[in-house]
Amino acid sequence: MNVKSLEDIIGTENEVQDDNWVSRRLLLREDNVGFSLHDTVLYEGTETYIWYKNHIEAVYCIEGEAEIETLKDGKKYQIKPGTMYCLDGNEKHYLRAKTDFRVVCVFNPALVGDEVHDEEGVYKLPADQA
Repeated sequence: MNVKSLEDIIGTENEVQDDNWVSRRLLLREDNVGFSLHDTVLYEGTETYIWYKNHIEAVYCIEGEAEIETLKDGKKYQIKPGTMYCLDGNEKHYLRAKTDFRVVCVFNPALVGDEVHDEEGVYKLPADQA
């Protein structure tokens, strides 16, 4: 049994942030469950370019509002509490937070924990998975 609270993560190396977001990484690859689980807040007014070319991400909104624009087709999706979206086609996209936007995210394969988006918007795979 693995039990953690958000308070266990805040202020540790498992709380990762940049100028646009903070991600509290609750489950990681080292937990050996086949996915990682994150409580993430994107800050109001930010736009983040993302391309998970190495991962599948499912996201469930619990607070706030945002817009996703997929680059391949220019479609825009409005996300609000109670909405789930899954980037199951490795879609390049912009995520625009209209308000502080809090989501629960699941990644497969699981993240190691220190990942941030590179210049392509990608989370790189560890050397043993590349």
